[in-house]
Amino acid sequence: MLYVKAPAKINLTLDVLHKRPDGYHEVEMIMTTVDLADRIGLEPRSDGLIRIISADRYVPDDHRNLAYQAAKLLRDTYGIKEGVTIVLEKKIPVAAGLAGGSSDAAATLKGLNYLWDLKLTADQLAEHGAKIGSDVSFCVYGGTALATGRGELIQELPAPPNCWIILAKPSIGVSTADVYGGLKINEVVHPNTKDMIRAIHEKNYELMCEAMGNALESVTLKLHPEVSMIKEQMMKFGADAVLMSGSGPTVFGIVQHESRVNRIYNGLRGFCDEVYAVRLLGERDSLA
Repeated sequence: MLYVKAPAKINLTLDVLHKRPDGYHEVEMIMTTVDLADRIGLEPRSDGLIRIISADRYVPDDHRNLAYQAAKLLRDTYGIKEGVTIVLEKKIPVAAGLAGGSSDAAATLKGLNYLWDLKLTADQLAEHGAKIGSDVSFCVYGGTALATGRGELIQELPAPPNCWIILAKPSIGVSTADVYGGLKINEVVHPNTKDMIRAIHEKNYELMCEAMGNALESVTLKLHPEVSMIKEQMMKFGADAVLMSGSGPTVFGIVQHESRVNRIYNGLRGFCDEVYAVRLLGERDSLA
Protein backbone atom coordinates (compact mmCIF):
# COMPACT_ATOMS: atom_id res chain seq x y z
CA MET A 1 0.00 0.00 0.00
CA LEU A 2 1.29 3.45 -0.95
CA TYR A 3 0.52 6.23 1.55
CA VAL A 4 0.24 9.93 0.67
CA LYS A 5 -0.30 12.84 3.06
CA ALA A 6 -3.19 15.23 2.29
CA PRO A 7 -2.83 18.47 4.31
CA ALA A 8 -5.63 20.92 5.10
CA LYS A 9 -5.53 24.52 3.89
CA ILE A 10 -6.65 27.81 5.35
CA ASN A 11 -7.46 31.05 3.53
CA LEU A 12 -5.44 34.01 4.76
CA THR A 13 -7.53 36.07 2.34
CA LEU A 14 -10.56 35.23 0.23
CA ASP A 15 -11.96 37.86 -2.14
CA VAL A 16 -14.88 37.44 -4.55
CA LEU A 17 -14.66 39.81 -7.52
CA HIS A 18 -17.68 39.02 -9.71
CA LYS A 19 -19.86 36.22 -11.09
CA ARG A 20 -18.50 34.66 -14.29
CA PRO A 21 -20.48 33.67 -17.40
CA ASP A 22 -19.82 29.98 -16.56
CA GLY A 23 -21.71 30.37 -13.24
CA TYR A 24 -18.59 30.29 -11.05
CA HIS A 25 -17.34 33.32 -9.13
CA GLU A 26 -14.05 35.01 -9.97
CA VAL A 27 -11.96 34.82 -6.81
CA GLU A 28 -8.63 36.06 -5.54
CA MET A 29 -7.38 34.28 -2.45
CA ILE A 30 -4.22 33.45 -0.59
CA MET A 31 -4.11 29.91 0.75
CA THR A 32 -1.55 28.09 2.83
CA THR A 33 -1.29 24.51 4.10
CA VAL A 34 -1.30 23.56 7.77
CA ASP A 35 -0.07 20.50 9.64
CA LEU A 36 -3.45 18.79 9.92
CA ALA A 37 -3.69 16.06 7.33
CA ASP A 38 -5.60 13.05 6.07
CA ARG A 39 -3.63 9.96 5.11
CA ILE A 40 -4.49 8.35 1.78
CA GLY A 41 -3.65 4.67 1.20
CA LEU A 42 -3.58 3.39 -2.39
CA GLU A 43 -3.68 -0.35 -3.14
CA PRO A 44 -3.67 -1.60 -6.76
CA ARG A 45 -6.53 -3.87 -7.86
CA SER A 46 -6.53 -6.28 -10.79
CA ASP A 47 -10.30 -6.00 -11.46
CA GLY A 48 -10.22 -2.41 -12.77
CA LEU A 49 -12.60 -1.11 -10.08
CA ILE A 50 -12.19 1.99 -7.93
CA ARG A 51 -13.15 1.40 -4.30
CA ILE A 52 -13.27 3.98 -1.48
CA ILE A 53 -12.87 2.82 2.13
CA SER A 54 -13.37 5.24 5.02
CA ALA A 55 -14.46 4.86 8.62
CA ASP A 56 -16.00 8.37 8.52
CA ARG A 57 -19.73 8.05 7.92
CA TYR A 58 -19.90 11.53 6.35
CA VAL A 59 -17.48 10.57 3.56
CA PRO A 60 -19.20 9.26 0.39
CA ASP A 61 -17.76 6.01 -0.96
CA ASP A 62 -18.94 6.45 -4.57
CA HIS A 63 -18.60 8.83 -7.55
CA ARG A 64 -19.43 11.82 -5.29
CA ASN A 65 -16.07 11.42 -3.56
CA LEU A 66 -13.39 13.69 -5.06
CA ALA A 67 -10.66 11.06 -4.56
CA TYR A 68 -12.82 8.61 -6.57
CA GLN A 69 -13.21 11.27 -9.28
CA ALA A 70 -9.42 11.82 -9.34
CA ALA A 71 -8.74 8.10 -9.81
CA LYS A 72 -11.41 7.78 -12.51
CA LEU A 73 -10.09 10.82 -14.38
CA LEU A 74 -6.54 9.43 -14.55
CA ARG A 75 -7.76 5.91 -15.34
CA ASP A 76 -10.00 7.08 -18.20
CA THR A 77 -7.56 9.69 -19.59
CA TYR A 78 -4.57 7.34 -19.77
CA GLY A 79 -6.37 4.07 -20.49
CA ILE A 80 -5.30 2.38 -17.25
CA LYS A 81 -6.64 -1.16 -16.90
CA GLU A 82 -5.77 -1.52 -13.19
CA GLY A 83 -8.16 -0.47 -10.47
CA VAL A 84 -7.36 0.93 -7.05
CA THR A 85 -8.62 0.74 -3.48
CA ILE A 86 -8.41 4.18 -1.85
CA VAL A 87 -8.33 4.14 1.95
CA LEU A 88 -9.14 7.55 3.44
CA GLU A 89 -7.89 7.99 7.00
CA LYS A 90 -9.66 11.26 7.85
CA LYS A 91 -8.26 13.79 10.30
CA ILE A 92 -9.51 16.93 8.49
CA PRO A 93 -13.14 17.68 9.41
CA VAL A 94 -15.66 17.18 6.58
CA ALA A 95 -17.49 20.19 5.00
CA ALA A 96 -15.35 22.53 7.08
CA GLY A 97 -13.80 25.06 4.66
CA LEU A 98 -10.40 23.32 4.98
CA ALA A 99 -10.35 21.63 1.52
CA GLY A 100 -10.28 18.10 2.99
CA GLY A 101 -11.97 16.51 -0.02
CA SER A 102 -9.88 18.53 -2.47
CA SER A 103 -6.66 17.59 -0.67
CA ASP A 104 -7.67 13.90 -0.74
CA ALA A 105 -8.20 14.21 -4.51
CA ALA A 106 -4.82 15.92 -4.97
CA ALA A 107 -3.07 13.23 -2.90
CA THR A 108 -4.80 10.56 -5.00
CA LEU A 109 -3.58 12.22 -8.22
CA LYS A 110 0.00 12.37 -6.89
CA GLY A 111 -0.06 8.80 -5.55
CA LEU A 112 -1.54 7.27 -8.70
CA ASN A 113 0.90 9.22 -10.86
CA TYR A 114 3.61 7.25 -9.05
CA LEU A 115 1.72 3.95 -8.75
CA TRP A 116 0.66 3.89 -12.41
CA ASP A 117 4.02 5.32 -13.61
CA LEU A 118 2.35 8.15 -15.56
CA LYS A 119 5.36 10.51 -15.20
CA LEU A 120 3.11 13.59 -15.10
CA THR A 121 4.51 16.90 -13.84
CA ALA A 122 2.95 18.81 -10.92
CA ASP A 123 1.59 21.32 -13.47
CA GLN A 124 -0.10 18.53 -15.45
CA LEU A 125 -1.57 17.05 -12.26
CA ALA A 126 -2.85 20.50 -11.28
CA GLU A 127 -4.55 20.85 -14.69
CA HIS A 128 -6.33 17.55 -14.10
CA GLY A 129 -7.17 18.71 -10.57
CA ALA A 130 -8.94 21.81 -11.91
CA LYS A 131 -11.45 19.52 -13.65
CA ILE A 132 -12.40 17.97 -10.29
CA GLY A 133 -12.78 21.02 -8.05
CA SER A 134 -11.64 24.62 -7.59
CA ASP A 135 -9.21 23.91 -4.68
CA VAL A 136 -7.65 20.71 -6.07
CA SER A 137 -4.99 22.49 -8.16
CA PHE A 138 -3.72 24.36 -5.10
CA CYS A 139 -3.72 21.14 -3.06
CA VAL A 140 -1.56 19.41 -5.70
CA TYR A 141 1.17 22.00 -5.09
CA GLY A 142 0.56 22.70 -1.40
CA GLY A 143 2.61 25.41 0.31
CA THR A 144 1.40 28.99 -0.01
CA ALA A 145 -0.09 30.56 -3.13
CA LEU A 146 -2.24 33.26 -4.67
CA ALA A 147 -5.17 31.50 -6.38
CA THR A 148 -7.21 33.34 -9.02
CA GLY A 149 -9.80 32.48 -11.69
CA ARG A 150 -12.24 30.16 -9.93
CA GLY A 151 -9.32 29.08 -7.72
CA GLU A 152 -7.43 26.96 -10.23
CA LEU A 153 -4.80 29.53 -11.38
CA ILE A 154 -1.93 29.20 -8.92
CA GLN A 155 0.97 31.55 -8.30
CA GLU A 156 3.47 30.32 -5.71
CA LEU A 157 4.32 32.52 -2.73
CA PRO A 158 6.98 32.13 0.00
CA ALA A 159 6.02 30.69 3.37
CA PRO A 160 4.20 33.18 5.65
CA PRO A 161 5.74 34.33 8.95
CA ASN A 162 5.98 31.39 11.33
CA CYS A 163 3.13 31.03 13.82
CA TRP A 164 0.69 28.64 15.47
CA ILE A 165 -2.79 28.04 14.04
CA ILE A 166 -5.76 27.17 16.25
CA LEU A 167 -8.62 25.63 14.25
CA ALA A 168 -12.13 25.33 15.67
CA LYS A 169 -15.04 23.76 13.79
CA PRO A 170 -18.56 23.98 15.22
CA SER A 171 -20.70 20.85 14.84
CA ILE A 172 -22.42 22.05 11.67
CA GLY A 173 -21.73 21.63 7.96
CA VAL A 174 -21.85 24.54 5.55
CA SER A 175 -22.85 24.30 1.89
CA THR A 176 -20.40 26.29 -0.24
CA ALA A 177 -23.15 26.67 -2.89
CA ASP A 178 -25.52 28.19 -0.29
CA VAL A 179 -22.87 30.65 0.90
CA TYR A 180 -22.01 31.82 -2.62
CA GLY A 181 -25.74 31.92 -3.38
CA GLY A 182 -26.30 34.31 -0.47
CA LEU A 183 -23.45 36.62 -1.51
CA LYS A 184 -24.37 40.10 -2.74
CA ILE A 185 -21.37 41.21 -4.82
CA ASN A 186 -22.14 44.92 -4.42
CA GLU A 187 -21.99 44.53 -0.61
CA VAL A 188 -18.75 42.53 -0.44
CA VAL A 189 -16.04 43.82 1.91
CA HIS A 190 -12.87 43.16 -0.09
CA PRO A 191 -9.77 42.07 1.81
CA ASN A 192 -6.44 43.70 0.93
CA THR A 193 -4.75 40.94 -1.07
CA LYS A 194 -1.78 43.15 -2.02
CA ASP A 195 -1.00 43.89 1.63
CA MET A 196 -1.14 40.17 2.43
CA ILE A 197 1.30 39.38 -0.39
CA ARG A 198 3.63 42.12 0.91
CA ALA A 199 3.34 40.78 4.48
CA ILE A 200 4.31 37.30 3.29
CA HIS A 201 7.28 38.51 1.23
CA GLU A 202 8.52 40.74 4.06
CA LYS A 203 7.75 38.14 6.80
CA ASN A 204 5.76 40.92 8.52
CA TYR A 205 3.57 39.18 11.10
CA GLU A 206 1.66 42.32 12.20
CA LEU A 207 0.76 43.23 8.62
CA MET A 208 -0.32 39.64 7.96
CA CYS A 209 -2.73 39.88 10.93
CA GLU A 210 -4.11 43.20 9.68
CA ALA A 211 -4.56 42.01 6.07
CA MET A 212 -6.53 38.83 6.86
CA GLY A 213 -10.04 38.95 5.39
CA ASN A 214 -12.76 36.74 3.90
CA ALA A 215 -15.51 38.13 1.66
CA LEU A 216 -17.73 35.09 2.41
CA GLU A 217 -17.60 35.52 6.16
CA SER A 218 -20.55 37.92 6.47
CA VAL A 219 -22.84 35.46 4.65
CA THR A 220 -21.88 32.44 6.78
CA LEU A 221 -22.08 34.47 10.02
CA LYS A 222 -25.69 35.39 9.19
CA LEU A 223 -26.57 31.75 8.47
CA HIS A 224 -24.68 30.34 11.48
CA PRO A 225 -24.33 32.64 14.52
CA GLU A 226 -22.19 30.01 16.31
CA VAL A 227 -19.33 30.84 13.90
CA SER A 228 -19.43 34.44 15.12
CA MET A 229 -19.38 33.23 18.72
CA ILE A 230 -16.24 31.15 18.11
CA LYS A 231 -14.54 34.15 16.50
CA GLU A 232 -15.32 36.32 19.52
CA GLN A 233 -14.12 33.68 21.99
CA MET A 234 -10.86 33.13 20.11
CA MET A 235 -10.07 36.85 20.25
CA LYS A 236 -11.02 36.95 23.93
CA PHE A 237 -8.69 34.03 24.71
CA GLY A 238 -5.78 35.89 23.09
CA ALA A 239 -5.44 35.09 19.37
CA ASP A 240 -3.57 37.77 17.42
CA ALA A 241 -6.05 37.58 14.51
CA VAL A 242 -9.09 35.42 13.73
CA LEU A 243 -10.80 34.53 10.45
CA MET A 244 -13.18 31.98 8.97
CA SER A 245 -11.57 29.66 6.41
CA GLY A 246 -13.16 29.21 2.98
CA SER A 247 -16.96 29.16 3.14
CA GLY A 248 -16.72 27.95 6.76
CA PRO A 249 -17.69 26.98 9.29
CA THR A 250 -14.14 26.44 10.59
CA VAL A 251 -12.59 29.47 12.27
CA PHE A 252 -8.84 29.82 12.73
CA GLY A 253 -6.81 32.04 15.00
CA ILE A 254 -3.15 32.81 14.53
CA VAL A 255 -0.80 33.06 17.49
CA GLN A 256 2.89 33.96 17.50
CA HIS A 257 3.67 32.99 21.09
CA GLU A 258 3.40 29.33 22.06
CA SER A 259 2.52 30.26 25.65
CA ARG A 260 -0.96 31.38 24.47
CA VAL A 261 -1.72 28.28 22.42
CA ASN A 262 -2.88 26.05 25.31
CA ARG A 263 -5.03 28.79 26.81
CA ILE A 264 -6.91 29.31 23.52
CA TYR A 265 -7.11 25.56 22.80
CA ASN A 266 -8.45 24.68 26.25
CA GLY A 267 -10.85 27.61 26.29
CA LEU A 268 -12.40 26.55 22.99
CA ARG A 269 -12.58 22.87 23.97
CA GLY A 270 -15.09 23.93 26.64
CA PHE A 271 -17.80 24.38 23.98
CA CYS A 272 -16.39 23.14 20.66
CA ASP A 273 -15.62 19.44 20.02
CA GLU A 274 -13.27 19.83 17.04
CA VAL A 275 -10.32 22.01 18.01
CA TYR A 276 -6.76 21.62 16.69
CA ALA A 277 -3.49 23.40 17.42
CA VAL A 278 -1.17 23.07 14.42
CA ARG A 279 1.76 24.74 12.71
CA LEU A 280 1.85 26.27 9.25
CA LEU A 281 3.51 24.06 6.64
CA GLY A 282 4.01 27.09 4.41
CA GLU A 283 6.22 25.54 1.72
CA ARG A 284 5.42 23.24 -1.18
CA ASP A 285 5.46 19.50 -0.64
CA SER A 286 8.47 17.87 -2.29
CA LEU A 287 6.13 15.17 -3.69
CA ALA A 288 4.60 17.84 -5.99
